[in-house]
Amino acid sequence: MRGQEQGGEREPRRGRPRSEAAERAIVQAVVRLLEEGEPLAGLSIERIARTAGVGKATIYRRWRDKEELFVDVLRDIEPPEPALSGTSGLADIRVCLESLRHRGLAQRNSTLLYSVFAQMKSHPKLWGAYQCTVVEPRRAAMRAAVSRAVAAGELRDDIDVELMDELFAGPMLVRTIHRKDAPLDDDLSERIIRALLEGLRPRDTPRGPAPETGN
Repeated sequence: MRGQEQGGEREPRRGRPRSEAAERAIVQAVVRLLEEGEPLAGLSIERIARTAGVGKATIYRRWRDKEELFVDVLRDIEPPEPALSGTSGLADIRVCLESLRHRGLAQRNSTLLYSVFAQMKSHPKLWGAYQCTVVEPRRAAMRAAVSRAVAAGELRDDIDVELMDELFAGPMLVRTIHRKDAPLDDDLSERIIRALLEGLRPRDTPRGPAPETGN
């Protein structure tokens, strides 16, 4: 739930008492209601508090609003964030790609995750909060890994880091977001990295005779 993010630590709101049991009960209450078919738009703080067996004030001491709570719920039911070395380049890129692949598999295999993401996209405030607090830190971690690979001489230094980040992540995102039926094989991350490192030009072939030129 709340805690360390890629690239920094989320600071708890000042004066907020900590109770892991209460936070866990609240998150589980939201998950339970969603599993029972309650839409995101229909979940009220009152209903969540009643289901969790806590008061509304207990929720508001921990989350400013429903959107902030729902983002933490999503973070809780998604696959956990990967541990990056913070020192290697290509190895951390591989870890980031594997994280994307596992999230794609999780959404395909979890009716709950699939439903929540589909609903979330129709709620701009919630979708924006998720992008800001979850997706952007992941992108920042990937860009940092690319920068480390450039510094280590594993990648070219004459291409924009953000473009290289998109070249690595793009194929995985296409398969996990835009092509729900596309295979997410165990070696997909490695194949993406190898294809980019080797390039897409045909391998050298013996040259035939030079074409004749007319006079």
